[in-house]
Amino acid sequence: MASGSMTMNPICLVENQKNQLRINPKALEILDKISQPVVVVAIAGPHRTGKSYLMNRLAGTNPDFPLGFMMKSETKGIWMWCVPHSSKPNHTLVLLDTEGLGNVEKGDPKNDSWIFALAVLLSSVFVYNSMGAINHQALEQLHYVTELTQLIRTKSSPSPGEEDDSAEFMSFFPDLVWAVRDFTLELEMDGSPITADEYLRNALKLIPGEDPQIQESNLPREFIRKFFPRMNCLVLDQPTNDKRLLQHMEDVSENQLDLNFQEQSKNFCQYIFTHAKTKTIREEIIITGNGLGTLAKAYVDTINSGAVPCLENAVATLAQMENSAAVQKAVDHYSEQMAQQIRFPTDTLQELLDLHVTCEREAIKVFMENSFKDDNQVFQKKLMETIEMRKEDFLLQNEEESGKYCQVQLKQLSEPLMEKILRGTFSVPGGYNLYLEAMDNIEQSYNLVPRKGIKANEVLQSFLQTQAATKESILQGDKALTPGEKDLAAEHAKNWEAEKEQELIRQKQKEQEEKSEAQEKSFQENLIQLKEKMKRASENRLKVLERTLEHKLKIQEELQVEGFEKESEKIGKEINQLKQEIQETENFWPSIFVELFCMAAGVLLGPSMFQ
Repeated sequence: MASGSMTMNPICLVENQKNQLRINPKALEILDKISQPVVVVAIAGPHRTGKSYLMNRLAGTNPDFPLGFMMKSETKGIWMWCVPHSSKPNHTLVLLDTEGLGNVEKGDPKNDSWIFALAVLLSSVFVYNSMGAINHQALEQLHYVTELTQLIRTKSSPSPGEEDDSAEFMSFFPDLVWAVRDFTLELEMDGSPITADEYLRNALKLIPGEDPQIQESNLPREFIRKFFPRMNCLVLDQPTNDKRLLQHMEDVSENQLDLNFQEQSKNFCQYIFTHAKTKTIREEIIITGNGLGTLAKAYVDTINSGAVPCLENAVATLAQMENSAAVQKAVDHYSEQMAQQIRFPTDTLQELLDLHVTCEREAIKVFMENSFKDDNQVFQKKLMETIEMRKEDFLLQNEEESGKYCQVQLKQLSEPLMEKILRGTFSVPGGYNLYLEAMDNIEQSYNLVPRKGIKANEVLQSFLQTQAATKESILQGDKALTPGEKDLAAEHAKNWEAEKEQELIRQKQKEQEEKSEAQEKSFQENLIQLKEKMKRASENRLKVLERTLEHKLKIQEELQVEGFEKESEKIGKEINQLKQEIQETENFWPSIFVELFCMAAGVLLGPSMFQ
């Protein structure tokens, strides 16, 4: 399951022993190997309502979750099952089955609340499973939803006077699917047929009255409508009328179940497969298997410390892990692309630098797509520094390959010359000119050799320097030349060597300029992509706020239709607060962007860069 997923047996993710929650390290190991995005379906509800049966159907196998139709509830804590998603390629379906809520055998009812909260926080679709009908009793059993705001904080340091965090909660919360089992009612209202979704919305309408008990019973309705942006209801008939079969459901074959129930179960699975979304946070952070494990551990560790899980802190913890992985992924992409496309030695330094710029641009894009909440651009700067080091490695390798290749070529071209020197071919009158002609031929042949690389001139210069003593000896021994001619030839040779050295210096300066230009392009590319990412983040934030506003306006309209003016006014204040936040966000981006952009530029071009 290194990069994909594989079918596995259920394993306990969060153990619940003696009212103490503990994350299972073996389950984390499984999640850590899943780098694919995950679709997380959690199911919760009163004990002995057949939750595990639905999980098994979703997994598409014979029952593997402990079904427990005996007196004791079998599922303890939160069990996990990872299987390939049947309709989303390159996604893993993670099923989370929670222990039954309201079990009288438990000592601490707070434990149920934490299990419920964890199921909500970890899932992208939360299935609440209940029996009979969505009535007063069913809603009373769902009182855990009213405790979520006490069990979860959205920010580590809330602003003074900040009360309503609906937008933040909604950005973390899953879609809600209410599965009503053993449903015997007719789906109709006032004599007209209604859908299961309409049945749910009708059941969530507030009950009129000022009585404290009525107000208390309205709380689950208010919280469900407020925090779950998308709600759906699916009803299922009783599996069979045979009580003996009901007591041993784990051994019952599919063809022994009621046909309606079989069809409804199939529809339930199809709905989940089709509509369950990839697990995200704030609709922009895509959660992978290892990310899900990080979140689970962070939440459970916080609960065990006696503190309240903070969504902002959980995101920060996740960001540390994901951003480190994003840096590595981007660096690996850069190295792989460079290794695949480069051919050593490159003809010029600019050829290698152009390839570097292209591969770095792609690597930055990979990082931007896989990173989030990179405060102060710490990880982006690390990426820049690491790629710079990798680039230097490629430059060094290019120089080494060029140097070795040029030396081999010169050695082959100069072998006839070396043999003539040993035979004394040039130790005759007129030998100096013969030597110069031979050296010119070598240099011309060397210049015609293709793709010698950036060390071509340097290797040639080094070769010429090794021949300086031989050249001087042949010059002084040439009896065909007068002393004056020898002095003139020596002076000419000295000037020629000086020109070669200057040519080498000019080449080095040009290469340094090309490297500086490449660094400037790198810096500009990082800023361009950072600017685009910051803009997308601002636009996404606005979308989340606008969707929340739309949701609240819908609730307010429903309250007004239902005649709850007081509640309508209350949510109206939340709407005004949200409108103000939207306006501030719209105004904030243009005014603060330049300042943020300059700060980011200062960080990326810090004193440690490129040293």
